[in-house]
Amino acid sequence: MKDNFSAITMFTLSGVSGTTNYRVTLFVLTFLCYCVIWLVNMTIIVTTIVDKKLHQPMYIFLCNLCINGLYGTTGFFPKFLKDLLSKSNMISYTGCLLQGFVLHSSACTDFSILALMAFDRYVAICRPLAYHSVMTKQRICVFVFFAWIVPFYLLAISTITTSTSRLCGSHIPKIYCINFLVGKLACSASLAMIIVPAFNYTFYFSHVFFVVWSYIYLIKTCLNSKENRSKFMQTCMPHLFCLIIVVVSLLFDLLYMRYGSKELPQSLRNFMSIEFLVIPPIINPLIYGFKLTQIRNRVKQFLCGKRVNT
Repeated sequence: MKDNFSAITMFTLSGVSGTTNYRVTLFVLTFLCYCVIWLVNMTIIVTTIVDKKLHQPMYIFLCNLCINGLYGTTGFFPKFLKDLLSKSNMISYTGCLLQGFVLHSSACTDFSILALMAFDRYVAICRPLAYHSVMTKQRICVFVFFAWIVPFYLLAISTITTSTSRLCGSHIPKIYCINFLVGKLACSASLAMIIVPAFNYTFYFSHVFFVVWSYIYLIKTCLNSKENRSKFMQTCMPHLFCLIIVVVSLLFDLLYMRYGSKELPQSLRNFMSIEFLVIPPIINPLIYGFKLTQIRNRVKQFLCGKRVNT
């Protein structure tokens, strides 16, 4: 069995082989999509960094959400574009684990940052007088640090656990690697491979429940005040849309991966696999860019080269 494990140095991504008949078209569309992702996210990131008036908790968290969007998509798009050009459907063992780590950690960081944004809105609307004493620069730095380091730590443990497994196969039925599918190739399931993912799923879906609870509380508070209702619609609705997009996209892929029919065309399965890598990174910056007045006006100012009143 040990020889079997050491012999597996490459994985076959069967999803890539399903793109044979339209690789050129898919390459062009994928490349354009990746360019759009970089454009919309970098616009928010640069605008937030350059304009000191946007150095506020909500915009700092939004900037980190966009950075994470670029980080996660970088774990998929360059490799997929290379595969389309080279007509390859192979990935190295190390590359597979690295890609799984990037995609997983990016998804978990999304939840962490969205939870921070919900907490920020809760304090701003429900405890406005204490906002500046609670959301200090030092605390924001600590919050952002842990929003990144905790997912990296938990997913490093998960990846290490997966890497210690002895594998009896090398076929992955997707266009990218994730720990769950690599773990399914293990000759036998270890207790650690069950406990670690279960803890991670529970921990990050608890973030979703926290956000839901905070929004229920926010809605109750906003019903009693016209000013709070206006603030909720202006800053909370974009966040709520972003949360719904991320959760639905991830749940869709997660549930299909476990319970979906294998009789569906490979092209359709590929589309469903990359939904969470395409929709949130594009839609999230656009929602905030159009909805938040300060972001929208600063972008107009940079594009037009003139001052726009806020």
